[in-house]
Amino acid sequence: MRAEFVQSAGWGNAGERLLAGDASFRKYYRLVRPRESAVVMDAPPPQEDVRPFVRIARHLIALGLSAPQILAEDAEHGFLLIEDFGDDTYARVLAAGGDEAELYGRATDVLVELYRAGEKSLLPGLGAYAGDALIEAAMLLPEWYLPEATGKPTPAEEAASYVAAWKECLAALPATAETLLLRDYHKDNLLWLPDRPGVKACGLLDFQDAQRGHPSYDLVSLIEDARRDVASDVHAACLQRYVTQAGIADAAGFRTGFALMSAQRHARIIGLFVRLLRRDGKPDYLPHLPRVWRMFERSLQHEALSPLRRWVDRLLPPPLRRIGAA
Repeated sequence: MRAEFVQSAGWGNAGERLLAGDASFRKYYRLVRPRESAVVMDAPPPQEDVRPFVRIARHLIALGLSAPQILAEDAEHGFLLIEDFGDDTYARVLAAGGDEAELYGRATDVLVELYRAGEKSLLPGLGAYAGDALIEAAMLLPEWYLPEATGKPTPAEEAASYVAAWKECLAALPATAETLLLRDYHKDNLLWLPDRPGVKACGLLDFQDAQRGHPSYDLVSLIEDARRDVASDVHAACLQRYVTQAGIADAAGFRTGFALMSAQRHARIIGLFVRLLRRDGKPDYLPHLPRVWRMFERSLQHEALSPLRRWVDRLLPPPLRRIGAA
């Protein structure tokens, strides 16, 4: 079936090799022929649906950003032929000694562009990652991490008090315009394209789950990476860069939102990494837990998060935060 799609797209004479799969059912293949290449996304239905990727990719390109061009598509069978951005993911470039400040600064500029686009950044029908949706995602902490740390199920009343704490925290979130969230905006889904100008130097992938929500969320994903230490000066510079270049009028309010999105993301990931171990048999994420806990604890110091901080201190005192520590 894939061979038929490749043939119909006019690439039947190209060499093919498997690039990678990811946590989903998707697989990627690089097609190579003299002087050009392209990538096949094989995302078999019903488990996968390529249409959101196509829709968001074309939208991002229309906004002046670097998402892959869609060269051919067969949504019914789950195939796309997309522009090849190469192998220089941020993760690879950083590991090879790339300029951290430049890379993260350019990725921050992409988020500024989305903010500046205002309502134009949004598409009809996008789900909202806000309110109850944020709390539901953060339930992974009491549902998976707390039982792992204590050796016993989380009492229903403590799960309820966790929800209540989150509702109190989110009630303190200053009102702000929503923007497009790419959701997994981090080093593994960003490509360095240095021959392109400005924000186009940052190539975007894995955005098919995009939603709308607080503009700080993707910035948290970028500079508070669960699997990589970002230099403190780079973290501070990117946060200030966003506030300044986006023209945020209420800088303190934005930083409150940043702390809330930070706490939500890290609470979710702390639980997720334990779920990956216990449900999916994947222990490789546990060594990253101490880093995520450090970032979670830092975000909890913000006064807007005091209800959640009290819950965490009561149910998960420091000795219970050491899963994954060497």
